[in-house]
Amino acid sequence: MNEEIIQIKGLTKRYGYGDTESFALKDFDLTIRRGEFIMIMGPSGCGKTTLLNIIGLLDRATSGEYILNGEDVAGISSRRKARLRAKKIGFIFQNYNLIQDLSVLENVALPLVYINRPRTVRLKNASDTLRRFHLQEREYYLPSQLSGGQQQRVAIARAIVSDPEIILADEPTGNLDSRASIAVMEELKSIHEEGNTIIMVTHNPALTVYATRVINMLDGQINTDIKTVADQNLPQKIEVKRTRGKAKRTRKSNKGRKN
Repeated sequence: MNEEIIQIKGLTKRYGYGDTESFALKDFDLTIRRGEFIMIMGPSGCGKTTLLNIIGLLDRATSGEYILNGEDVAGISSRRKARLRAKKIGFIFQNYNLIQDLSVLENVALPLVYINRPRTVRLKNASDTLRRFHLQEREYYLPSQLSGGQQQRVAIARAIVSDPEIILADEPTGNLDSRASIAVMEELKSIHEEGNTIIMVTHNPALTVYATRVINMLDGQINTDIKTVADQNLPQKIEVKRTRGKAKRTRKSNKGRKN
């Protein structure tokens, strides 16, 4: 059975004090296993994006525990958080968040800067990742020269180039038409089938067919939590090993696990 990689206990995010006090999250509990594809839904202001930002170490809770791979991240330094974020978490945003004056290739290579990869290795790995998305012919385009769907696929390539354990996606299809949305979701489905953990915020109930678990939030808490795939049937992680600049994907051994 896939192990727990995220444990959240009694998490609270408070803004203001006294008469102006409000809660984005309140006594929030959540456990996530490796290989889950979780979609988080709910009305605007229910705490979805706040939760995603805390999981992604972009924000911190007012109180409560957040344990990532067995490490309580609440009290760690900003430097340590940055290293964890660079190594373990990939981000996909609704507005793509590509740097407009960098080429597609340079945008995808950017996360590798933060884990100290040499420039030639960064560009080679980024090119290999873009090839997966059939975008290698646009490596030297600027983001403004691409369609919205292509820009989001570049953003996905950037999110996975460092082979993170967790992909966080905040409304990744929100700015796309239906055809581009399907293309992006199929890419995310492929990434998930390799054993990657995906946590995605969406307002579109039609996309929940891709999820192994659907969480509906209300007023900073979980309203409903429905699993559509049993824990033992979640995909196992495929590790990326690079030999002479070429990416090879191998499924993580299940030795010692019960079928």
